[in-house]
Amino acid sequence: MPNPLPLTYLEAGEANGGTPLLVLHGLFGSARNWQTLARRFAETRRVYALDLRNHGGSPWADRMSYPDMADDVLRFLDDRGFARANVVGHSMGGKTAMTLALRHPDRVARLAVVDIAPVPYRHTHAPYVAAMKAAKLTGCTRRQEVEAQLVDAVPEAPLRSFLMQNLALENGVFSWRVNLEAIGASMADLIGYPDLGEARYDGPSLFIGGTASDYIRPEHHAAIRQRFPTATIAMMEGAGHWLHAERPDAFATLIEDFV
Repeated sequence: MPNPLPLTYLEAGEANGGTPLLVLHGLFGSARNWQTLARRFAETRRVYALDLRNHGGSPWADRMSYPDMADDVLRFLDDRGFARANVVGHSMGGKTAMTLALRHPDRVARLAVVDIAPVPYRHTHAPYVAAMKAAKLTGCTRRQEVEAQLVDAVPEAPLRSFLMQNLALENGVFSWRVNLEAIGASMADLIGYPDLGEARYDGPSLFIGGTASDYIRPEHHAAIRQRFPTATIAMMEGAGHWLHAERPDAFATLIEDFV
């Protein structure tokens, strides 16, 4: 098995000896997406927003199963001598956080999972990967030229803007920060969920969903409670999959009250 990767991260707050808070982003996201919320959380604790493998500034790898990504987070804890952490994860980051808690329950003090359940989904982001890979970056001098190439595959402007956050410009040349090859090859793993046997996490857990999203539905509650028997499930009225961006104050209050 490959060695766990060293992850890049943003940190905020004073190191006061308390339990640190880790934040794990979703697919096509990065630690930078969580800067504002991380600063708010950091008013009372030390916060680390991580770039998961193949995202942000973290190393690239061909593999990106949830056990692989959970091992990366475990290495982050080990490298800093953290016995335990509170962990918040959104979507792909939520599945990574769940996998960490189920495989290493002693290392997760409290678990908050944002708009995802421990189940496989049919949602696939393969068309987005294909559109980003097909975009011709050579010769483009403006971001709008690249974004225009995504319109057909990604007609929703907010989603397109989110994907465009992964476009980097260095020395006048555009490139994607995310490892599109690995993400595309791993899509079945990313929309699925690993077989972890009878593993369960008995620590405090909070699942936050949006009523306008279909990632946490009533039929998912049994799977959540089987793996996380102490789970509280909170649904934010009218919020979609990116509920932390749509209703940041309400979301932050839920997290602060929980941790």
